[in-house]
Amino acid sequence: MSELSNAEKQADSNNAASSHTLLEGRLGYRLESALLVRALTHRSYAYENGGLPTNERLEFLGDSVLGLVVTDTLYTTHPDLPEGQLAKLRAAVVNSRALAEVGRGLELGSFIRLGRGEEGTGGRDKASILADTLEAVIGAVYLDQGLDAASELVHRLFDPLIEKSSNLGAGLDWKTSLQELTAAEGLGVPEYLVTETGPDHEKTFTAAARVGGVSYGTGTGRSKKEAEQQAAESAWRGIRAAADERTAAAAAAAAAPAEAPAPAEAVDGGVPTPAEPAPDA
Repeated sequence: MSELSNAEKQADSNNAASSHTLLEGRLGYRLESALLVRALTHRSYAYENGGLPTNERLEFLGDSVLGLVVTDTLYTTHPDLPEGQLAKLRAAVVNSRALAEVGRGLELGSFIRLGRGEEGTGGRDKASILADTLEAVIGAVYLDQGLDAASELVHRLFDPLIEKSSNLGAGLDWKTSLQELTAAEGLGVPEYLVTETGPDHEKTFTAAARVGGVSYGTGTGRSKKEAEQQAAESAWRGIRAAADERTAAAAAAAAAPAEAPAPAEAVDGGVPTPAEPAPDA
């Protein structure tokens, strides 16, 4: 039996409706209420409240819709790029870190229904939860409004990232970039130590990038590949920064003026002693 009175339930319902209206304003679409509620329901909340439906099926759908729209955009805007390069561009846009940042821009964390455990451990700002919920919301827009509306939403939220991805340079493939950098610095070949936590359907992977037995960076992600890429990015930035500092120090040393010669020894009131003339030959 619920511990809430009817008045409390009504107040909670009114607060939820007001909250959803705010989110819908940011999305630009009004959605069927029950569908939006499900898109915002994390499994931790569902399990603590009698096994309610979660947002995981909508997340699965939204992931496919997001991937389709981003892939189509990259294919159309980069007609000369090979498949491998297009895949790298897509991975730079569709990953948990990028999705989480988009979710933070919508303040999505404040709308998610979380269980007490996740709430207490900062789940509202956890990248994996924000990314999964954003995909679920995209899936909900697709079901309620159709592909055109979902595509418009994806473009509005992700086009800046898509445009930026073309100029990422080393960021298109951090693992390859790290290997090239460590070879140039004579450090050896990077290796990755990966661990995983969580249940099979919601694993989190953590990777450490090691070179010559030394850990240079770590990363986390929803897949082993994503975690390794983030670890490689962290390591690349650290090694690159150290190399740039050495280069700058060497350049500064080379540009420094030579030390002036010591003055002649002074005697008798500060008059320098003249050098003795060379003896006659």
